[in-house]
Amino acid sequence: MNPIFLGGALGALAMYFLDPREGRRRRARTRDKMVHAGKKLNEAGKVTARDTVHRARGVLESTRKLFKHEEVPDEVLLERVRAELGRVVSHPHAIEVRSDQGHVALSGSILAEEVRPLLRCVRHVPGVKAVSDQLTVYEDSAHVSSLQGGEPRQGARFELFQEHWSPAARLAVGSLGAGLIASSLRARAGVCALLGITGSALVARAATNKSLGALVGLSDAAHGIVVQKTINVDAPVEEVFAFWTDYQNFPRFMHNVREIHVREDVSHWVVAGPAGVPVQWNARLVEVVPNALLRWRSMFESAVKHEGCVRFEPSRGGGTRVTVQLRYVPPGGAFGHAVATIFGADPKSEMDADLLRMKTMIETGRPPHDAARPLPRES
Repeated sequence: MNPIFLGGALGALAMYFLDPREGRRRRARTRDKMVHAGKKLNEAGKVTARDTVHRARGVLESTRKLFKHEEVPDEVLLERVRAELGRVVSHPHAIEVRSDQGHVALSGSILAEEVRPLLRCVRHVPGVKAVSDQLTVYEDSAHVSSLQGGEPRQGARFELFQEHWSPAARLAVGSLGAGLIASSLRARAGVCALLGITGSALVARAATNKSLGALVGLSDAAHGIVVQKTINVDAPVEEVFAFWTDYQNFPRFMHNVREIHVREDVSHWVVAGPAGVPVQWNARLVEVVPNALLRWRSMFESAVKHEGCVRFEPSRGGGTRVTVQLRYVPPGGAFGHAVATIFGADPKSEMDADLLRMKTMIETGRPPHDAARPLPRES
C-alpha cells in the first residue's frame, strides 16, 4: 500500500476521533457499536452451529430412508401434502386432498399453469405411492370465485437461488469464498484477480445475507436498508400532521436538509452529503391520509433511491405517536451503509437526532440551533 495514502488515512482517522469537541462522543459511540457487533457475531455463531447440526441430521435421516421402506399413516401423509400446497399453487384452499394407504387423490379448482408443478411436487412427498388427478382445470380465474386473488408461487427453490440464505448455507459459501481468496495468493496474476474478486464477493454475500446488487447499491428501494423510529410528541395529531405537510419546516429541524422546492406533489430536495457535498433528488407523494399517513417514493432519476412513510396516531393525554419508516439504497450499497454506521453518519443516527429536534420545536415553539436553517430566535 502507498505509504502516503496510508499516512493520510491514519491522519484523517486521528482527526475524526481526537477532535476536541466531538472526539469523546465519537469514540464512545464507536466502542458501543463494536461491542454490539461482537455480541451479534457471537449469537450468529451459535445459530449457525445449531442450524448446521440440524441440517446434517436431516440429510442423514433422508439418506437412511432411501434404503428403508416406511409406511406412513394417511393422517401424516395428508399433513405432508397440505404443507407443500402453498409452495406451488396460488390458491391452496381450493385443493382437496384425500389419501388411502399412500394413494393420494387431488380434487378441486386449479389454474392450468399450476397443474404440472403440483403433481410433480406431490409425487416427491415422502410416503406417496401414487397420485390421482381429479382436478378441475381453468385457464384463468375470471369466473371462479375460489381462484380470485392469491399470489403466484414459484415452488421450492434451491437454497442459493433464494434471497435469504440459511445459516448453514452462508457458512458453506463463506468457507468456499475464503478458500478462493487463499488460493488467489498463490495463483498467477490474471487468475489471482479472478479468484480474489469471486472469493470476496462470496464472503460478502454470506456475511451480510444480502444480494450482490444490494451490497454495491444496484437494488431498488424495496430491497434496501430499513430504518424505523417512533417518537411521542406532546401535541394534537392535527398540529403534528400540519407541521409535517409544510415542507419549509424540514430544514428547520433536520440537520442536513438544505433546501426543498415543491411543485404539486413532487418535491426537490438538496441535502448535505458526505464531506458536505450536496446531494439532490426528487420525491413524489404517493399516498396522503389526512392526520394519519404520508407516503412518498423517490423518482426514477433520483441519485438516492428510497421510499418511506410517516404514520400519525393519537396517544394518551392528547399527544401524537409519530412512526417514521425509511427504506433506502445508500451510495456504495450495504458496504457504504456499514462504514457510515460506524462513524454515525447513517440515516438511523441522523433520524434519531432529527426527530428529537422536531419534538422540541413542536412542543416548545423554539427552533433548534443545530438545524440546517434555524429560524430567528424571536420567531
